[in-house]
Amino acid sequence: MSISYVHIHNKPVIKIIYHTVNITTTEAKLFTIRCSINQATALSGITNIVVLMDSIHAVRRIFDSSLHLFQIYVAAISAELRIFFSKNHDNSIEFWECPSCCKWPLHKTVDEKTKQFHPCS
Repeated sequence: MSISYVHIHNKPVIKIIYHTVNITTTEAKLFTIRCSINQATALSGITNIVVLMDSIHAVRRIFDSSLHLFQIYVAAISAELRIFFSKNHDNSIEFWECPSCCKWPLHKTVDEKTKQFHPCS
């Protein structure tokens, strides 16, 4: 299970829950990044996207097109970002590593909400 939150100015605007089976942790993270970027770029007035991850390892895979296993995610994320940047050349995206040990308040809030979620069987 993967849960993605999209915030604008520290206020949650979108919560997306994905249930998957038979995938790797990296695939789950890449899928979540892909869907989050898709949701963020679809909102009007968005000029800066910040993706917070507890592990920056998955983000590095986005830009490594030699990894054939993840090319579907690379292609989809690249296409979405191409559209985002073509709207305005001043648009930007940043990837921040924010492990839970940093105790960032927003990370803590999202982490608590995620742990409180109990999917129906």
